[in-house]
Amino acid sequence: MTDITKNEKEAWSGGEKPFVASYGKLMMWFFLVSDALTFSGFLSAYGFMRFKYSHLWPVAEDVFTHFPFLHGDHPLLFVALMTFILIMSSVTMVLAVNAGNKNDKKGVTLWMLLTIIGGFTFLGSQAWEWGHFIHGDKGGIELPNHEIVHVVDEDEHFYSIYDLVGVDSYADDVNITIEDVKEALAQRPDLGIRLTDKSVVSDAAAQAYLNNAEVVLGANLIRNEYGHQLFANFFYFITGFHGFHVFSGVVILIVIFVNVIKGTYERRGHYEMIEKVGLYWHFVDLVWVFVFTFFYLV
Repeated sequence: MTDITKNEKEAWSGGEKPFVASYGKLMMWFFLVSDALTFSGFLSAYGFMRFKYSHLWPVAEDVFTHFPFLHGDHPLLFVALMTFILIMSSVTMVLAVNAGNKNDKKGVTLWMLLTIIGGFTFLGSQAWEWGHFIHGDKGGIELPNHEIVHVVDEDEHFYSIYDLVGVDSYADDVNITIEDVKEALAQRPDLGIRLTDKSVVSDAAAQAYLNNAEVVLGANLIRNEYGHQLFANFFYFITGFHGFHVFSGVVILIVIFVNVIKGTYERRGHYEMIEKVGLYWHFVDLVWVFVFTFFYLV
C-alpha cells in the first residue's frame, strides 16, 4: 500500500496540477452550467415558436433598422455594434485575469475599469434599443384575424404610417385611426399593403383588407406593430434576462474593482477573484452570441 501511495504522488511531476480548482471556482462553474441550461430552455422555446409561426414571424432586418443619429434604415447595424462592444469587454476581462496572474495591480485596475465601461455601454445601448422598440418605428395594422400587416412603398419597403398621415411620431398623444390611414392611402396609389405571406395588395384590394382593422403603434406585451405578439414577448423576456445578467456582472465587477484598488487581493497574494468573475463575464458574452444568432440572424 505504501508503494502504491508513493507511486501516485510521483505520477505528476510537473508544476501546478491542471485540474485542481478552488471551492469558489468550482461553485462558479456549477452556477454557470445551471444558468446555461436555463438560457437553453428559453432559446429552445423561442426556436419552437419561431418555427411554428414562421409564416407570421417578423423579419429581424425589418424590425431593427435604427441607429442613433443616423437617418434611414440600417438593418442590424446597431445590434452588431452592441455585440462588438460586449465581445471587446470580454477581451479586456481576459487581460485583467492575465494581469492578476502576474500580480500586476496596475494592470488589473486598468483592464477591469475598461471592462466596466464596456458593460455600462452595452447596457445603455440595450436601453436605447428597448426604448426604440417600445415606441415603434413605422406602425402596423392589425386585421380582424389579428394578423399584422404593413404599409409598403413600390419597392416593398415599409412605409411609415406617421409619414402617411402627416403626424410627428414623437408628438404628444399621437392618435392615428384606421380611417386616417384609409383616407391617406386612397391618395397614394403608389403605396400598398404587405400581407403576412409577403404578398402586396393595393388600391381597392388594400382598402378591403383595412375594414374593421386597427392601427398598432409600438410594441409591448399586449400588442406588437412588427408582427406576431410572441416575438415581442420573447424579445423582452430573453434580452431582458440577459441584460439583468450583464447588470449583475457590472455590479460585481465594481465591487471587486474597489477591492483591487484597496489592495485586498494584493494582501492575499493572489487575484483568483478576478478569474472567477472573469468566468461569469465570458459566460454572459457567450450567451449573447447565441441570443444574437437566434433572435437577429435566424
